[in-house]
Amino acid sequence: MNHIHCSVFGHDYIVSKDVTRYVKEYQCKHCKKQMTTSVNGNLIPLTPKFQEINSVLKSMHRKKEKRKTLVFNR
Repeated sequence: MNHIHCSVFGHDYIVSKDVTRYVKEYQCKHCKKQMTTSVNGNLIPLTPKFQEINSVLKSMHRKKEKRKTLVFNR
């Protein structure tokens, strides 16, 4: 039934994970389809390849933010 809702009204995406300030992962409230932000800012399907890319990107972003706070706290 939820797939019918999406085919008639379109997907209703909500943010499921913040990777960075600009890259996010989304999930449809009804059919649970997952999407992510591409390099151009468009939504693309969240494949295992993009899940791995997002996890590496998130860890790099965390390290950068941590380094930034250490420099400013000196």
